[in-house]
Amino acid sequence: MQVAVGQDGYSQGYVPKKGDTVLVRAGKDKGKSGTVTRVYPDLNKVEVDGINVVKRHLKPSQSNPKGGIVEANAPIDVSNVGLLNPDDKDRSSRVGYQYKDGDKVRVYRQADNKEVKSE
Repeated sequence: MQVAVGQDGYSQGYVPKKGDTVLVRAGKDKGKSGTVTRVYPDLNKVEVDGINVVKRHLKPSQSNPKGGIVEANAPIDVSNVGLLNPDDKDRSSRVGYQYKDGDKVRVYRQADNKEVKSE
């Protein structure tokens, strides 16, 4: 299990997994949702498809002889995203853990402990 750890060595809480659908709760893309494509647990950041898109200026190289300006996703802080609630698409839900048949599973706290499905 991936757990983000702060500078003081304590856990910073829940880190979404790759494939989770999250809702942006703060920042320039507030209210938008997307799928987590990459997780940086040591930095407390996640990369979400279509969220926090920035323009990168590439200089010419052998693989890209023209260079140019490309759009890329930049990481966003974990505290600014929440797991999208399956029952209410406009709200995010906190995540808890339960044991079902001997396995530890993630559940939505605001959706009557419905099990989280990752892609």
